[in-house]
Amino acid sequence: MGNPGRFAGLYVLTSIVGFFAMGYVPGKLIVHGNTTATVNNIAAEEMLFRLGIAGQLISQAAFIFVAFALYKLLAGVARRQASLMVTLIVVSVPIAFANELNSLTALALVRGANFLSTLDKPQRDAFAMLFLNLHSRGLVVTELFWGLWLFPLGLLVYRSRFLPRFLGVWLGLAGAAWVILSLVSVVLPQYQSEVYTYTQPAVFGEIVFMLWLLIKGAKPPVLAPAAPAVA
Repeated sequence: MGNPGRFAGLYVLTSIVGFFAMGYVPGKLIVHGNTTATVNNIAAEEMLFRLGIAGQLISQAAFIFVAFALYKLLAGVARRQASLMVTLIVVSVPIAFANELNSLTALALVRGANFLSTLDKPQRDAFAMLFLNLHSRGLVVTELFWGLWLFPLGLLVYRSRFLPRFLGVWLGLAGAAWVILSLVSVVLPQYQSEVYTYTQPAVFGEIVFMLWLLIKGAKPPVLAPAAPAVA
């Protein structure tokens, strides 16, 4: 690999797919507080909803490769912290995969599969909204891991000497922002919107890191081979 930092820039591509799945699709289809409008939107734009589910699965699977690309880039700085970074990412992926079952269940309810014939449409719609809300709660759990893995990453970047130290600090702040967002969503959900607004400058640090890898790249110093022992 000529420049592992450039390869790690595929992080950007997984993030674009993830934004489509977790940002664009829900924003287009889900009307908060309006079950009927949400169900009608999903029924009318079923393919878009399915693409959102597929995008989430693809982005999470691809993120495993991002993790190992970053490990290859940064393991020479501190192998233990690099291993912790990968572990936190790998643990989060099955949680995100399982969470997509909520979306698939909501879709089955919207479509009114044969085995749901004992439920009338208002009941199916209510259950569909329940599973959509469960999917949203599942994202709150994954947000915690989105923050935790950035702590070892930020420390590795800070100590690397071949990446700017300010990126390491910013990544640490981004990790703290995601953890705070996750916990506030659980403990004080009424303040979630305000906290989200205030934490965006910190979260933006992750985007800056992605763009740095894509545009500038990063190349760890080549260690000189050890001198042969003298007999």
